[in-house]
Amino acid sequence: MDSMPPVDQNAAMRRTILSIAALLALSFPTFAQAELPVGAKAPIFATQGALAGKTYRFNLKDALRKGPVVLYFYPKAFTQGCTLEAHAFAEAHDKFAAAGATVIGMSADDLPTLQRFSTEACRDKFAVAVASPAVIAAYDVALKMDRLPAQARGKMPSGLTDRTSYVIARNGKIAFVHSDLDYREHVNLSLAAVKALGKK
Repeated sequence: MDSMPPVDQNAAMRRTILSIAALLALSFPTFAQAELPVGAKAPIFATQGALAGKTYRFNLKDALRKGPVVLYFYPKAFTQGCTLEAHAFAEAHDKFAAAGATVIGMSADDLPTLQRFSTEACRDKFAVAVASPAVIAAYDVALKMDRLPAQARGKMPSGLTDRTSYVIARNGKIAFVHSDLDYREHVNLSLAAVKALGKK
């Protein structure tokens, strides 16, 4: 009878645990993140961005005069999750507008990249803007590489933002925050938070 090579059960178990941990890191919100809490004053900033392929100047203070602002940070334009998230925000644009909210996407991408992304992924519906290192620090949204699966860490450039959505009320205070690398609930949860503000 041929003998099978011995199976290292400990090594197999470790691989299974690491695979599950990687999936969990991408599938569930990490509430241990230090993003700004609800009720905190949102840091005011101005930056350059793009809307429908054209350069666009965004000033949070000015935007808040018109109504609540959905400020959503995403890691990198044209990656799969970020493109799908942009599509979802574009599809929900009219609902946000009906609730009086401005949607703006934020990433550490350069302006030419954002100009293309604003048309191709955002479908000319909303603006995306440059998140400078100062803005990333102020909103505490720097992507921590330990949140990524081990095989992805060496491939990602430094200085990226986490996937975090803020809803900022007209008074400048954060009304809602959701931080999760899984893009799928960001739009629905942000829209619900905007609608809740309208009922107050």
